[in-house]
Amino acid sequence: MSRLWEKGLPLDERVLRYTAGEDHLLDARLVAYDVRASVAHAEMLGEQQLLTAEECEAIVAGLNELLVDFQAGKWQISLQDEDVHTALETRLTMKIGETGGRVHLGRSRNDQVLTAIRLYLRDATSEVRESIDGLCESLESLSSAQGEIILPGTTHMQHAMPSSVALWSQGFGEAFQDARDGLDAALRRINKNPLGSAAGYGTPGLPIDRDSTTAKLGFAETQEPVTAVQLSRGKAEAGLLFELSLLMQDLGRLATDLLLFYTQEYRYIALAPEVTTGSSIMPQKRNPDVLELVRGAAGTVQASLNECLLIMAKLPSGFQRDLQRMKPPVFRAIDITIESVDIMAYLLSTIRFLPENIQLSDELYATEEAYRMVRDEGIPFREAYRRVAEKLRK
Repeated sequence: MSRLWEKGLPLDERVLRYTAGEDHLLDARLVAYDVRASVAHAEMLGEQQLLTAEECEAIVAGLNELLVDFQAGKWQISLQDEDVHTALETRLTMKIGETGGRVHLGRSRNDQVLTAIRLYLRDATSEVRESIDGLCESLESLSSAQGEIILPGTTHMQHAMPSSVALWSQGFGEAFQDARDGLDAALRRINKNPLGSAAGYGTPGLPIDRDSTTAKLGFAETQEPVTAVQLSRGKAEAGLLFELSLLMQDLGRLATDLLLFYTQEYRYIALAPEVTTGSSIMPQKRNPDVLELVRGAAGTVQASLNECLLIMAKLPSGFQRDLQRMKPPVFRAIDITIESVDIMAYLLSTIRFLPENIQLSDELYATEEAYRMVRDEGIPFREAYRRVAEKLRK
């Protein structure tokens, strides 16, 4: 096995394990994206007559076959491969001969890694949006079916004013619609093409066409100048994780409300047996574990954001290997967000509010009474406020 950077010198196995880290495991989700970027790059090299038509055709066909084989489970990325990029180029050369070694012309592993990650992040962002759509649909269905049920609106954890299931669910619905808008904003940094910036200083003397790969890969723009690419690493990831953190904060608040509603003290809702778990010692228990784990997941996603920001902090310009350590928190945050949003959408579809257990005291209508006085008697609101307060005091 010869990695992309090797020059025939030995490598200590311990160093390989430490420097490769989890990449050979994590990179499975990047295979399709690295193939796509490599195909676009090869086609651009062909257009620039840096590859012959026959070489380009062989490279593209070989890469696509490798992707099909990978998806069929015929090969996987090993520690000796180090990462997806070595795994693909090595197997491509084994498949089509020395022509496979021509695909790396005009790029570095630095821009190759970043291109695959940005293509992945773009799709992951769309997947999160689709999950949010499902969550919003569950909230809308809940509002339509049970929206007229009254709820006490609270401030400071105290009953404050009348509310309803519709108002409660629609409030969270708007929060999650806002999360979708935030994801769109995160795409601004993701949707820039780094390919062709190579190790951060371009490809002097080589007539590559970066705008060609920008168009082929569907990026919004070519990232310029080439020195900006490595400086931008981590920003797109952190921007996305920031939006995921805000999303998960709202999801955690939704979970907390439902956990309170489910307590014996509230008894506002019933949860279906299939979304609760049992106790190993108490036969009567049905536990809302899903809601507790969703609430905890908000902390995991925010910790992932903090991890990324700390890795980026105070790095000098140019590529630094520290950035490799961003993959675990980024992938972890994306996975747990999608899983949490999807499971919450399902759980919401099973909730039944219990109006017979929901009581609103007359005091909750105090503000409404003050407004009636203003409307009917023409007195200032502050005077109406004082009269109602005095009445309640007596």
